[in-house]
Amino acid sequence: MTNEAIQEGAPSDHFSMFSSQNAKIKYSYNKIREVKSYKVGELFSAYRDILWDDGRHKYNVSSFIGEIDEILLGERFSAFDQSTLDNLIGTLRQRGNSNATINRKMAALSKLLRKAHKMGDIHSLPEFRRQKERAGRIRFIERDEEAQLFAAIKRRSEDAYRLSVFLVDTGCRLGEALGLIWNDIQEHRVSFWITKSGRSRTIPLTARTKEVIKLPVTEGRRPKGPFTKLSQAQFRAIWNDAKAEVGLGADEQVVPHILRHTCASRLVQGGIDIRRVQMWLGHQTLSMTMRYAHLATNDLDGCVVVLETPRCNGSEAESPLSSAEPRSEPVAAKASSKAPRKNSKSA
Repeated sequence: MTNEAIQEGAPSDHFSMFSSQNAKIKYSYNKIREVKSYKVGELFSAYRDILWDDGRHKYNVSSFIGEIDEILLGERFSAFDQSTLDNLIGTLRQRGNSNATINRKMAALSKLLRKAHKMGDIHSLPEFRRQKERAGRIRFIERDEEAQLFAAIKRRSEDAYRLSVFLVDTGCRLGEALGLIWNDIQEHRVSFWITKSGRSRTIPLTARTKEVIKLPVTEGRRPKGPFTKLSQAQFRAIWNDAKAEVGLGADEQVVPHILRHTCASRLVQGGIDIRRVQMWLGHQTLSMTMRYAHLATNDLDGCVVVLETPRCNGSEAESPLSSAEPRSEPVAAKASSKAPRKNSKSA
């Protein structure tokens, strides 16, 4: 191509195509876009309704993102680097956040930034590493505590009492119970469609659960479901009043979610295997259910028998699982003992 031809051609003609004997490369300028900067709060406003369903979890995420935006002083960014993330985690730890709490907040931030990166709003992401969490003690209520607490709840609200019984016998989450409609209850089973994991499940009902889902005959329009008369805020207020009355007001772990822990604990202690407990509770992974595995103490009773077996003459006694019958002589040995000896002279 001559200099004259280059001067006469348009700039797009100069660089749109480079040809050689073995290669052809095309350049396009149509996808170039301006790099802008955003605050974390602005990204959340743009994508919150896409990434999170309405409910308590979305409310918690909103609080997490608001705190993160406050720590970052509303700074705008086009790339979220590793040092920014490390400083953020350090600040949360200085504020007294546990590793478990930090993980929940970082999970929300990671989900938001990955969406922004995919949409081209930011052009780089840091590496999110999960903080090591300690296995905390799981609190559950005993039978006598349940009787006292539920009686106090019943004195305040019959609907709240019915809901409490349903929660402890099904192990469902509070939001799952409040979202039930009558079509979700068929004969002796209940189906949960609106769940945290997004997976539906169906479980059988206990005798007393069948009773508490029955509404008393009253005049007026029938509610949409067995517990739709209550809201989460109303139930929690009744719960806290009853909890204080029975002397549990100072126990921060005695919240409505303790009824889910109690149901899981009773299943495991009753000999139900972990896999079935996972299906009953609707846990997404088995590791979540393994928090209750230590309660299955009956599985270890056989170990005590082995440890308490006395030692005889300095050697270990036979295992209690071994057979008490004398060992039989090998077949080959028996056959050889019965075989007649050959006469040496008849060789």
